[in-house]
Amino acid sequence: TRIIRTLKAMGIRSVAVYHDADAQSLHVQQADEAVCLGAGTVSETYLDIDRIIQIAVEAGAEAIHPGYGFLSENTDFVTRCEAAKISFIGPTADQIAMFGLKHEARRIADEAQVPLVPGSPLLTDLESAIAWASEVHYPVMLKSTAGGGGIGMQVCESEQDLIQAWESVRRLSANYFANDGVFLEKYIRQARHIEVQIIGDGQGSVISLGERDCSAQRRNQKVIEETPAPGLSDALRSDLHQTAERLMASVNYRNAGTVEFILDAETGSFYFLEVNTRLQVEHGVTEMVWGVDLVDWMIRLAASEMEPLADHKRNLMPKGHAIQVRVYAEDPCLDFQPSAGLLTEVDWPEVADVRIDHWLQPGLEVTALFDPMLAKVITLREDRTGAIASLKAVLADIKLYGVETNLDYVGNILNSAVCQSGQLLTRTLGEMTFHSPRIHVLSSGTQTTIQDFPGRTGFWHIGIPPSGPMDSVSFRLANRLLNNASSAAGMEITLNGPTLRFDSPTRIVLTGATIEAKLDDEDIAMHRVVTVHAGQTLMLGKVVGAGARTYLAVHDGFYCPDYLGSKATFTLGQFGGHAGRALRAGDVLRLNEPPSRQAGDPGPALNPTTPATSQVNTCIPEIHDSWTLRVIYGPHGAPDFFTDNDIKTFFEHEWQVHYNSSRTGIRLIGPKPEWARETGGEAGLHPSNIHDNAYAFGTVDFTGDMPVILGPDGPSLGGFVCPATVIQADLWKLGQLKAGAKVRFIPISYDQAVSLEAEQTKALENLQPLPDCPLPETTAIEHLPSPVIHQTRLGEDTVTCRLAGDHFLLVELGPLELDIAIRFKIHALMRWLETNPTPGIKELTPGIRSLQIHYDSQVLSLDRVIAKIDQALEQLQDHTDMSVPARIVHIPLSWDDEACRIAIEKYTQSVRPNAPWCPSNLEFIRRINGLPDLAAVKEIVFSASYLVMGLGDVYLGAPVATPLDPRHRTLGDVGGRGR
Repeated sequence: TRIIRTLKAMGIRSVAVYHDADAQSLHVQQADEAVCLGAGTVSETYLDIDRIIQIAVEAGAEAIHPGYGFLSENTDFVTRCEAAKISFIGPTADQIAMFGLKHEARRIADEAQVPLVPGSPLLTDLESAIAWASEVHYPVMLKSTAGGGGIGMQVCESEQDLIQAWESVRRLSANYFANDGVFLEKYIRQARHIEVQIIGDGQGSVISLGERDCSAQRRNQKVIEETPAPGLSDALRSDLHQTAERLMASVNYRNAGTVEFILDAETGSFYFLEVNTRLQVEHGVTEMVWGVDLVDWMIRLAASEMEPLADHKRNLMPKGHAIQVRVYAEDPCLDFQPSAGLLTEVDWPEVADVRIDHWLQPGLEVTALFDPMLAKVITLREDRTGAIASLKAVLADIKLYGVETNLDYVGNILNSAVCQSGQLLTRTLGEMTFHSPRIHVLSSGTQTTIQDFPGRTGFWHIGIPPSGPMDSVSFRLANRLLNNASSAAGMEITLNGPTLRFDSPTRIVLTGATIEAKLDDEDIAMHRVVTVHAGQTLMLGKVVGAGARTYLAVHDGFYCPDYLGSKATFTLGQFGGHAGRALRAGDVLRLNEPPSRQAGDPGPALNPTTPATSQVNTCIPEIHDSWTLRVIYGPHGAPDFFTDNDIKTFFEHEWQVHYNSSRTGIRLIGPKPEWARETGGEAGLHPSNIHDNAYAFGTVDFTGDMPVILGPDGPSLGGFVCPATVIQADLWKLGQLKAGAKVRFIPISYDQAVSLEAEQTKALENLQPLPDCPLPETTAIEHLPSPVIHQTRLGEDTVTCRLAGDHFLLVELGPLELDIAIRFKIHALMRWLETNPTPGIKELTPGIRSLQIHYDSQVLSLDRVIAKIDQALEQLQDHTDMSVPARIVHIPLSWDDEACRIAIEKYTQSVRPNAPWCPSNLEFIRRINGLPDLAAVKEIVFSASYLVMGLGDVYLGAPVATPLDPRHRTLGDVGGRGR
């Protein structure tokens, strides 16, 4: 991306090559053209010289910039570029070769009178190495002559160390660089790494652009770089620059390069280390201070369009101090092992005089295939103190979630006294310790997710469910016991729990279903606040006894990015929570930290206040295997859809929870309804089918003959009737319904439901007993209030308001027929309510002939909702002409997709084996429309234009101008599901 940005500024078209795993990288998107190298190994992609040269020739490229690594110092590649009449933007092949082997580079440096660290020539056997070590004196550094990036280097404190390191260093050198040559250098304990940026014109003119301090290294890999180097005298600084220029001029060096030195902090002497014949990762700090674009210079030099370098140098003056950190996808707490994963949050702060070079965006998968560097963050200020302060502030504002990074680690270094004083040595980082507030997932359990309360709100109309904890009472109780914010993210554990190791102290509490729990080897109790010390492991086993879900809350909650305003995990949508999925072994979870906490602090100040045991015991919800769910009758009932006997059976029967139940919905085993009609008419073959129904949370949805209680991850829009809806105060019980549990539905009044919710909220806040209400003596149909609570008219059409629990009202318009004019009127009603908002109305979800109003019954009374609807209808009475903005969208269609076949197979096995659309949806469509063959079905489906009439987690649409039977015009008839 850095190179492409310069090319764009110069008006030069760019062609990028990329590995298949990097297809979403920013450089691919930003280039004028991008060519995929495939999905093979590094040698088959980024190191495939033949393929890259071929791409360059076919694209008509005049030059190739090799970047930082891979082929940037490959002499064969340079030669091949020149043979293909393509300019290599870098030094000559001979110059790369002479500095590529460190022992040869030492010889050239010696001839140029550059100070050298005492060392040996190229060594061929261990005996010679031992002899040279005795002459140089221990400690020594055994180094690969072809090495780089810290690979093939090992400090030897004694002869025994040298003997042990000899074969391993040679083997590494052979494996990584195809050269097993090694040599020895004196190891300088108080070493600083100083490098000088140079530019040469290939004719003997070389200039330097200051020096960089790169002493902050981990395993000889640079982490922090800055310019100018702190604590150097002017004389020493000048000597470094002149020495680098003299060395590179002696070989007529061409293009950009870096001369690296070891500075002995004790004596002030410096020694030649190596030459990097390419653009360095840390070149940005030089550009910031000197106000140049080194990539621009490299391109102009390669094109022989550069003005004399000496003229450039005279016109340049360094200003300020720049410091850079490299952001890596690695885990500092696990010995810096690389970290791979899906990035669900990428947020870079925009600050003046701050430069961030990166290749990331949300939704990008960071693989373990290549170097783990994610970004370079550079700040420029007038002095070093200001640059460090600015960098620390920027790092604190960066948000990267989905992989582990070294952001906290480099922040810890910048806060250290040794960094603040400018005394970092190359060995300093190896002596530092680092901890961060987080939890390691050692094993994941059955289905463990991050959730928050109330979940994701305001998106039901486009099919995004609330998610959140399935047992919200136990979840809220856990946060209340820790005095957390009610919205703090916690962990939902299903049936079997995870094993977690804590890296920092915190407090935890377990609520919900009883689970086997040990902290190290000690049993811990449910509903009790427990202090966890750094290094302890929490082992959660099986849920024992009744219930299905346990909740784990931690002090201040878990940290993960908000997605659409919530941290709740929606696994089917693959978003929210931790990487949009259930936890896996190896995941790392972050703990929220107080804003004032600085790196290196021991941890959050834990609130020692814990509710008394007796007080906690009074508010623990009862969990068992036989449940009573309080519901409100409706929105659909007898005699329109069900018979009176169906409703009586529904309320009097004890249902059993089906094994195929989940957060999407709880399937129930019990008697089949008799039904009040033979089919669904226009809506489908089965009497449970209707054109459209925006579902309420916790509604009982008859999908065919089987009732399903829709859960927090359930569908928003469908085509099935719903005879009852679980009240808000009892929705938590759905989370504890496990396979085989018994369920009875008890109808109560709307006013009782509203009162119970208010009392429950108050009880949780005050840790008081949860409310209850007397159960009705009878569920006879004649004693049930009608689900239809209000009827009026809009012109010639009847408007019917149906109660859907204590938070939803379903407004239906006209007869059970598909009519585009009705859809327009529903749209008009929705728009009027949107433009004339009422506090308490949370969301409007349209169908084809219905509009669902989601409102907060604790804020807005049902009477006021009805009055608002009547007001809207009165205003709309005179609106006979109407237009709705429309657009054409082209979307791909798949035919007889394997995923659909698998879904039908699973449906046949676990839900309804004799459904008419099984075993083939396509054959079902052919049969009910009287078409001759499947080819005719495909022709109609692919040639039709569709009018989208409803939008949720499913689309409700009508094909336009097709010969399908008008009784089956909606896409919802495919499978008879209203889908």
